[in-house]
Amino acid sequence: MPYEGKVDPQGRGGATAARLLSQAAALKRFSRRSFFTATGASGVLAADMLLTREVQSQRQKDKILPVPDDFADAYYPDASWFLFPGYKTSWEEAQWILNSLRGSLNKRARLAAVGYSNQGLDIDDIVIAVIEYVREQKIEKLFFYGHSFGGMVATQVAARLLEIHGVQVQFVVLDSSPYSKHDVLDQSWFDGVVFLYERGFRFPSTLRGGYELGERVIHKDERSWRQILDQTLEQLSPIAPSSVLIQTESAYIYHFDGSRFAGKIGTAKMAYLGNPKDRTVRYESAVEAWAVAFKDNMVSTGLLTTGAAPAHASPQWNPHIYRPLLDGLLDEHFPLPAGGSRVTVF
Repeated sequence: MPYEGKVDPQGRGGATAARLLSQAAALKRFSRRSFFTATGASGVLAADMLLTREVQSQRQKDKILPVPDDFADAYYPDASWFLFPGYKTSWEEAQWILNSLRGSLNKRARLAAVGYSNQGLDIDDIVIAVIEYVREQKIEKLFFYGHSFGGMVATQVAARLLEIHGVQVQFVVLDSSPYSKHDVLDQSWFDGVVFLYERGFRFPSTLRGGYELGERVIHKDERSWRQILDQTLEQLSPIAPSSVLIQTESAYIYHFDGSRFAGKIGTAKMAYLGNPKDRTVRYESAVEAWAVAFKDNMVSTGLLTTGAAPAHASPQWNPHIYRPLLDGLLDEHFPLPAGGSRVTVF
């Protein structure tokens, strides 16, 4: 009887040994490739997590983001536009919007965007950020641009500034802004975002990719595939608004009641820009509701962003459509000194 530890190359032990040796050789080759691949992937992931954490930590408070403009900074040191970004709009995209509209807006005031905190949307904190900037920069004339749901925020902030601080806003532009949740065409997202948030559930950031892409594909007729890709990738990048911010923005839209601020923005003028082909906000009901509630402030409701793609609140994609409308609106209601409108701004 052979020694039980001895390998019999012709028997079962030999076959087992050969198989083990073959697997070991394959494992050696596989492990080397996998090690370097995994190491590289881990390094990228760690760097991404570190960058994300750093960016998020810098955005825990609301911040006013100036957009430098030599002309406006020199000629209008005491006046400023404040852009209130729309739903899911990052700090970077808010500044991009201002840059797109620069040639129209900088003829009346300097440029600044409101960066919402990743800790969540809080109107009191936004009012504090605005008033601190106004006092620090010695701003005397305030012009608000409400991008999509940012028009809701701009209106409430204007009312709070007047009530608490006695600061009068000169102008509020409503760009495709819903007046209430009933103007939002797709009500289904309230179920998946607002209701879960108010029951204590937070939308995991790890699920954002599929959610963002799916949401944009559903509305693909509004956007080109390039826009869908760009917007989806932005929402997955470290600069994207946090999931908590998105959920609080959703809840804000859901509970917003414009009638609470009607008659409370003083002498501020308001104007509505929109598009009947808007597939995000019901244009007809929104513009009518704003016009009725703010009849003493509204100076224009007939400006149409016809031809814009997407049709909803897209000055960053369609500045050639938005800028002429804003030029005419501002020339009519905030005329420049004689000859001022002929100044060429690059």
